[in-house]
Amino acid sequence: MREKHLIALDLDGTLLKDDKTISEKTKKVLNSAREQGHEIMIATGRPFRSSEMYYHELNLTTPIVNFNGAFIHHPRSNQWGAYHTPLDIEVAKDIVEALDSFSFHNIIAEVIDDVYFHYHDEKLLDIFGLGKPNITTGDLRRFLKESPTSMLIHTEEEQVQEIRKHLSDVHAEVIDHRRWADPWHVIEIVKSGLNKAVGLKKVSEFLHIPKERIIAFGDEDNDFEMIEYAGRGIAMGNGIQQLKTLANEVTLTNEEDGIAIYLNDYLNLKAL
Repeated sequence: MREKHLIALDLDGTLLKDDKTISEKTKKVLNSAREQGHEIMIATGRPFRSSEMYYHELNLTTPIVNFNGAFIHHPRSNQWGAYHTPLDIEVAKDIVEALDSFSFHNIIAEVIDDVYFHYHDEKLLDIFGLGKPNITTGDLRRFLKESPTSMLIHTEEEQVQEIRKHLSDVHAEVIDHRRWADPWHVIEIVKSGLNKAVGLKKVSEFLHIPKERIIAFGDEDNDFEMIEYAGRGIAMGNGIQQLKTLANEVTLTNEEDGIAIYLNDYLNLKAL
């Protein structure tokens, strides 16, 4: 058996198939890896309320990284602590103020499990209502009372670059921003310096697993730092080209059990 490894999994486009389920083959391989002493964790841009079901489906016993590193906690241990690093509320309101000069559909701010919508939006309410958060609708400059864990700007594709340029020009020192993949044209904002690698480092140190024995899987630009930090950073076959260039290796797509195929071979699991 190989020495104990830490396996870090992004959710959407990576662990999850396009229908948002985990394949039986992938579950079988991950169970085999855990039985052989390896540790498995989730690192996602999602809040915990919309990743909790996958955590329990895999019967994980590790901390989880949510909001791309802005919230890290251990669902099975209150003693482990919770690490919440929100945006400054005044910066958040400055961003909302500046967006009056741009074209956008909506702005969403999340404070752990409290969700604030700048405008009422039935379609987004369906998506963000998962896990039954507290939802407030109204001008964020008035209704947002706490520093947000993250903010999302929903806009048209042609506006994304223009808005991101403004964010970089004005707020580069205090925020980091990423772009969501199609079909949603969304800019995600967190406090500067936060990313999945921050959480991955914290969890790996807690588990006493050196970075050379970390295997991380991802598909999008919010996985860059995690893929670069891990001893083995693996891009999914459906991932963006920049990530594939950065990664140590590229596996099959999320629809082709890329995680299962790679781990079964690399860790010599003999599960398939």
